[in-house]
Amino acid sequence: MGSSPDPVSGPFVNEPFTDFSLEENRVAMEAAIARAKASLGAEYPLRIGAERIYTAEKIVSVNPGRLGEVVGRVSKADRELAERAMQAALAGFETWKRVPARERAAVLFRAAALLRERKHDFSAAMLLESGKNYAEADADTAEAIDFLEFYAREMIRLSRINETMPLTQAPGETGELRYIPLGVGVVIPPWNFPLAICAGMTSAAVVSGNAVLLKPASATPVIAHKFAELMEEAGLPPGVINYVPGSGAEIGDYLTSHPKTRFVSFTGSKEVGLHISRLAAEAAPRQIWIKRLVAEMGGKDGIVVDETADLDAAAQAIVASAFGFQGQKCSAGSRAIVVEPVYDEIAAKVVALTKRLAVGLPERNCAIGPVIDEASYRRILAYIELGKEEGRLLAGGGPAEVGRAEGSRTEADSCDGYYIQPTVFADVDGKARLMQEEIFGPVLAIGKAKDWREAIALYNDTEFGLTGSFFSSDEGRIEEALETMHCGNLYVNRKCTGALVGAHPFGGFNLSGTDSKAGGHDYLLLFTQAKAIAVKK
Repeated sequence: MGSSPDPVSGPFVNEPFTDFSLEENRVAMEAAIARAKASLGAEYPLRIGAERIYTAEKIVSVNPGRLGEVVGRVSKADRELAERAMQAALAGFETWKRVPARERAAVLFRAAALLRERKHDFSAAMLLESGKNYAEADADTAEAIDFLEFYAREMIRLSRINETMPLTQAPGETGELRYIPLGVGVVIPPWNFPLAICAGMTSAAVVSGNAVLLKPASATPVIAHKFAELMEEAGLPPGVINYVPGSGAEIGDYLTSHPKTRFVSFTGSKEVGLHISRLAAEAAPRQIWIKRLVAEMGGKDGIVVDETADLDAAAQAIVASAFGFQGQKCSAGSRAIVVEPVYDEIAAKVVALTKRLAVGLPERNCAIGPVIDEASYRRILAYIELGKEEGRLLAGGGPAEVGRAEGSRTEADSCDGYYIQPTVFADVDGKARLMQEEIFGPVLAIGKAKDWREAIALYNDTEFGLTGSFFSSDEGRIEEALETMHCGNLYVNRKCTGALVGAHPFGGFNLSGTDSKAGGHDYLLLFTQAKAIAVKK
């Protein structure tokens, strides 16, 4: 497979975000969007081993911000094709597991370099397929680059574990520890980070020496295909990543229950995650291992604000956390819990900031774009109607009317997508559904607490435990919050979204998942098994 320069000599550095306030960057992004539009409606095959298979049945990926635009028609696997992909993965694994760790890592480094060269093109494809604006799509692509480079470095580190953390040597023996791959796994990424999480989950598994069946989210299969294609271009052998879009009920359950599946890596909703957990826990006939489950599920995340906080900073963080990518993040801060002395002031600041958010087509780089599909649109609007009973409506409250761009006279430039106003409710009780259930949309519930300790108790009163934020200038309170706020990722005096690879290992407590800590030093251990070796001298 050749070799490439070793990029491990210096410290890991996160990929910088693009500054779209600069004219040249905006122009470059606009050009990338034009290129992406030139391939609208293209057909994409399954990728099974070295085969490219076009099927009669397709998943039709539609631009959620302009429903007349078909982003791509993606071939759809059935159980027969899923089984063929499993056999290709099993064959690919037998070769790939013998490739030295540094060579496997080199593929990821090359993929990161290619992705960096085509950063705007991948972001533009995401913008059309998922409804992200420039900054959200750019951050998604940057995170994908980070995952590729970070996990490549991590695999090299694990391969040198006997040098950096040698075992105690028993008398008369030479001992070592090797991290070996598990086998064939099923990777099921979400639609909301269709490149970053897809790349992170997949690359972690393959750099560890495993082969995978990649079943992308049905809402965003095109960007996942582009990633699989990129990995092949970077030097990944056939059969290591097998791209098999399809129905969760048909092929997802089939592959999860398959006796040759060694692990399942999933990111998505609590309900689907628990379903996968039940299937994976049941040993199939001829299955000789306990399947490993890596699951990152939902969140009902929140920001706690006390009376000593910087109120302007807190309000800005609440709005950014609640409405970034239309609130369609497992880390989204859909709750704000504010102490009584500053409650009204925070609510007023949040409403003022929310009303400044422009709703519109992502290619026009509006702050708020569409939600992903009709099912999400209807579910979120139903929660908004519920919110009118459970709280006091302060902003938004329904669908957003988005028309043509200023000066446009063409019907093609209209926005007929799934747009919803960023919505704020106040005076929401801690036990209300709006405070307890994951909405996954642009809806914020604000609740009142008598003091900061009660606010933390209200924050903790949920079945989830993914991200949280505490705003205060009191060091004693901050220290107590660090101990008592129960979540996998806790931030102080900043928003509760925007985890960076390497800086904020990501994963949650309770029903938010297995706390897998993506982007952290423990993550690759989930895709390997440790083999202790002792050789008598």
